Amino acid sequence: MMKIGLLSDTHGYWDDRYADYFGSCDEIWHAGDIGSSHLASSLEEIKPLRAVYGNIDGYPVRTQYPKTAHFTVEEVPVMMTHIGGYPGRYDPGIRKELYETRPRLFVAGHSHILKVLFDKTLDCLYINPGAAGKSGFHQVRTLVRFAIEGEKIKDLEVIELG
Repeated sequence: MMKIGLLSDTHGYWDDRYADYFGSCDEIWHAGDIGSSHLASSLEEIKPLRAVYGNIDGYPVRTQYPKTAHFTVEEVPVMMTHIGGYPGRYDPGIRKELYETRPRLFVAGHSHILKVLFDKTLDCLYINPGAAGKSGFHQVRTLVRFAIEGEKIKDLEVIELG
């Protein structure tokens, strides 16, 4: 079983509670708009980090992380990107790749809106963890934790940072 801590849209904002909430996880995933290499390094000090860059990320972050990541955890194929849209309204820039690769878990950020949906067409769970940083219109900062065991995605928790 692998425990995952998921966040997005930090925009360079560090909160010490990231370490508290993700300390029990095996990996941290960041769905883009990291904001700085320093923030990424701080997350890596907690646990191994998988990340993609977002539209606000500059050269240093873009050289460290891909625009889209494909990987498998346990028996679950994962696709993660920053601008992905959501089921029924996927971003045209990733739609073809998403339908060709057909992940079981699709993670995106960008909207600053926490959303967890199941896409019956793709047989895929979609997760957008909302925004963990302070830049943007969102009212509540959020993180997500969940576990992957074999082919199951389970124990999903939403953490509100206020």
